[in-house]
Amino acid sequence: MSNNVIILIARILLSFMFILSGFMKLTDPAGTAGMIAGAGLPAATLLAYVAGLFELLAGLAVLTGFQVRIVGWLLAGFCVFTAVAFHLPYASGAELVNILNQIMVMKNITLAGAYILLAAVGAGAYSIDARRGLQAVAAR
Repeated sequence: MSNNVIILIARILLSFMFILSGFMKLTDPAGTAGMIAGAGLPAATLLAYVAGLFELLAGLAVLTGFQVRIVGWLLAGFCVFTAVAFHLPYASGAELVNILNQIMVMKNITLAGAYILLAAVGAGAYSIDARRGLQAVAAR
């Protein structure tokens, strides 16, 4: 299997969570707004919509291979930020919540690594970036 096919499969898998999560935030922002307010950030409902729009658009950009090197860095930063701001202080008193937050921190840090790797290698040949001549095609 060529590297370009592998990159395409990785992009599809890496886009799924953000497309779905962004769509859910935009259609029902209440839960996200509650988390944002709980973290002490202002304008929680507005920020929930902003986060939803960012996640949806970034996920679609990864899926289609549009500006993947930039979007990869943005998503990596987003993953680290949300891990630290919303999941790292996981001493809530409820053991299950603590365990779930610990898992979310590990997931977000791991995803940040995947998005940094995607930013480094680019979108591959099967992408909008390649059609626009914005990146070299992956070898093999």
